Amino acid sequence: MRDPATVRMLGLLQPVCAERGMPTTVAVEIAEEGISGWQLAEQLTLPAELIEGMFVNHTLYGLGHTVMPGDRVALVPYGTPGPHRVYLGLYEAGLENRQERAGAGDSEEDRQDG
Repeated sequence: MRDPATVRMLGLLQPVCAERGMPTTVAVEIAEEGISGWQLAEQLTLPAELIEGMFVNHTLYGLGHTVMPGDRVALVPYGTPGPHRVYLGLYEAGLENRQERAGAGDSEEDRQDG
């Protein structure tokens, strides 16, 4: 049996969890091949547009990163103040998320042209 990923919701995601009667730290079964942060947010029924980045095993990534069984994940919402966003890499992770979300509606042909 695979180890579940431990997922923590930080900051402004905590009230969202409270509204839903959901704990802020959960164990999530992850398929052997892993899932993206986008899929993880969907599985947890969290609005991905609220998540700026995620720490996976102490390294910051955008939601396109693959989460594997046994990973330790912390979902970080938009709203982290001041220079910490840049220092921690949240600004870059959030930018990556926005670009992925904007490209999701494009066809393969549109992405190759643009």
